[in-house]
Amino acid sequence: MVCLLISITVLHLVTLAMLLTATLEKWWVWEDSKISDLWYNCFHDNATDTWLCAATDESDWLQSVQALMILSVVFSSISFLVFVGQLITISKGGLFYFTGLCQAFAGLTVFAACLIFTFHRKEILGDTRDLSKGRFGYCFILAWLCVPILFISAMLYAHLRKRQ
Repeated sequence: MVCLLISITVLHLVTLAMLLTATLEKWWVWEDSKISDLWYNCFHDNATDTWLCAATDESDWLQSVQALMILSVVFSSISFLVFVGQLITISKGGLFYFTGLCQAFAGLTVFAACLIFTFHRKEILGDTRDLSKGRFGYCFILAWLCVPILFISAMLYAHLRKRQ
């Protein structure tokens, strides 16, 4: 039982770290050393060998993706705190339904954010360049990887029963 609890805790913390990284890092990479994330558009200046960044142009789609990613981090954090609290307070035989529900909501919000970015990236990026000259960044892929992990974690929490 201890190994299961440690495994679930590690899985939860890894997923939370993945969500934080996916919220803060690059979602779109252009071929000419320019990157875009949910907060900034940056390009690499070869003369000074630095990254120069400017805030992204606000659009309704971008704000919805930002809000959904922040909500996913909040839901996953609440889920972890509730899990730790339930380990201490829940009676023997109790189930971790609320923790699983929070993880499921985190998965749904990441899923919605990824779908919105996938289908509305032209409006979100707001760039006049051809999108075929760019590609999805690693954090976009990381966000997609979080979706099944969060749902699996939610199912594990829903079936987890406190033994002792």
